[in-house]
Amino acid sequence: MTVPGTPRIPYGGDYNPEQWPEEVWDEDHRLFETARIDTLTVGVFSWSLTQPAEDTYDFTLLDRILDRAAAEGRRVCLATGTAALPPWLAKKYPEVNRTDFEGRRHRYGQRHNFCPSSPAYRRQATAMADRLAERYARHPALLAWHVNNEYGGACYCDLCAEAFRDWLREKYATLDALNDAWCTTFWSHRYTDWAEIEPPNALTEHWRGPDHTAFQGTTLDYFRFTTDALLGCFLAEKDAIRAHDPDTPVTTNFMGMYRPLDYHRWAPHLDFASWDSYPPLDAPPTWPALAHDLMRGLKGGAPFWLMEQTPSTTACRDVNPLRRPGELRLATFQAVAHGADAALYFQMRASRGACEKYHGAVIGHAGRDDTRVFREVADLGRELELLGDASLGARTPARTALVFDWDSWWALEISDGPSRLVRYQDTVHAYYRAAREAGADVDVIPQTADLTPYDVVLAPALHMIKGDLAARLEAVAARGGTVLSTFLSGRVDEHDRAFLTDVPGPLAPLMGIRVDEWDSRAPEFVQTVPELGAEARLVFEIVQPRGAEPIATYGTDFYAGTPAVTRNRFGEGKGEGWYVATALDQPGVDQVVRRVLARHDLLGPYADQPGLETATRVAPDGTVLLFLLNHTTDPAHLTAHATATDLLTGKRVEQGEPLTLDPLGTAILRIQ
Repeated sequence: MTVPGTPRIPYGGDYNPEQWPEEVWDEDHRLFETARIDTLTVGVFSWSLTQPAEDTYDFTLLDRILDRAAAEGRRVCLATGTAALPPWLAKKYPEVNRTDFEGRRHRYGQRHNFCPSSPAYRRQATAMADRLAERYARHPALLAWHVNNEYGGACYCDLCAEAFRDWLREKYATLDALNDAWCTTFWSHRYTDWAEIEPPNALTEHWRGPDHTAFQGTTLDYFRFTTDALLGCFLAEKDAIRAHDPDTPVTTNFMGMYRPLDYHRWAPHLDFASWDSYPPLDAPPTWPALAHDLMRGLKGGAPFWLMEQTPSTTACRDVNPLRRPGELRLATFQAVAHGADAALYFQMRASRGACEKYHGAVIGHAGRDDTRVFREVADLGRELELLGDASLGARTPARTALVFDWDSWWALEISDGPSRLVRYQDTVHAYYRAAREAGADVDVIPQTADLTPYDVVLAPALHMIKGDLAARLEAVAARGGTVLSTFLSGRVDEHDRAFLTDVPGPLAPLMGIRVDEWDSRAPEFVQTVPELGAEARLVFEIVQPRGAEPIATYGTDFYAGTPAVTRNRFGEGKGEGWYVATALDQPGVDQVVRRVLARHDLLGPYADQPGLETATRVAPDGTVLLFLLNHTTDPAHLTAHATATDLLTGKRVEQGEPLTLDPLGTAILRIQ
């Protein structure tokens, strides 16, 4: 099952009419018509309304909301509403309230406030999903099911402790296997009874917060357990829905590069991926692009839904800048360029009270249709209507892959040494950014993905090597491809145990190097890399070539002249393994990645145009769509590399002719 079938990109977002008098609804739908809004996400936080008491369900308001949507010709993504507990549930069953990292049992409040191991929560949430599906499975407005909302957080209560022990029994079968995996001979930790095992938190194995642990293997497994525990909640609700509705697609909204949950473990269980895009302040455009490609990669390259984005501003940060004119349009088309088959907002009408009353909305508190934000939303709605189904179901024909691995992320950032200043996201993004700005389409994939479609595999900060990955990477190079990895890769196995071999462990034969030592320095210390004219910081691995040739070297200290970047010829297919032994600055990363891409003729036609993003999608009928996105506030003057028609303007351009993009402009070129 894939994304819901629609005649055009679904356009709309979170709609909470229960927050206003019903006379407001008429005006809402009038404004929706003006803005070409055809899809509404409904019921995300309605549990306390639809179930005011344990034995009382009341769907009269929800009935009116869905019936009105159907009457207006709009479709609904119907949420189960189980992300925020109703007060009566927390009062009657205190076990549903989470216990935090410091061991404090919380009282009622906020949202995402449930214990995933609580039988009472699971029973009530599943019953709610069952009642909703029984009532609305055949409703004419129903387009998709939206289970819960932005799953996240962890609980450390006694119920979770016991569930963790059960999870460990299933994973390891014996205490001997667990003790071996966790290296419990260290610090007299050898367990002789499952009941002795405690969740790793501030009261047990941790100090100075969740990233400082005495036993990384234990903490790593608790991260995995939490992922699976919350997934179990999702699956229980999905099963309840499926009992009444075998056909309507089911999803939940992810949060992109969200560290607490391994979305690769969830991916097989979603009918389609969806996510909420709220990039960090001042993030470069490649940051949300990386998250889009990660979401597309969850389902093997299938399109995803952009479930939420702000039309104007957020409200949850200390500072909440406003999207400038044109930025919303550009961000939306960027999502479509990377595989989005829906473009939805949070929120349709601004909340009147509580913590999101100043969060951006399509319709403000005054309900006006002449604001700049509403006009931009309406103009974009008309463009998406014009685009129609041209991009629906289209895939990205990438020959470059980037390996993104939650286990490596977790293991690297909870490790004592070499440096707590190395951030997995930043390292991965640097290499993704270099490839994207060079014009390469990139698939973001898990360690388990099939590597045969790719000529280039980027594997930065691949701290943990699992299964047969090293052999499959060697196979890429053996057939003539290129594999690039970096410092702090190939260090540990799936249990976070160091490999009893030379660094970089299983990657050493492919990379043709040996690393015995590494130098970790404060962020203000800069190491030069003269051949690249680049600088490096944080970690400097001292490389001994074992077949590899130096490409660039360190410029200072006792290891001056030793390799900072190496290339190893591998196999009869004349493939290559590249290794970057330090945290190069972005210009240095750019140079290395462009050399790798150029070897396979993967530099894009506009690779030398700063601020211009390109992305390719191929429609089910074979039509090639090239997206051009100008992220600068100046016009982009290009020369068309192929004859094409811009689907947004209808203008045809011949190969070799001038092509100009407006500031923050977009073109969607159907290649002839």
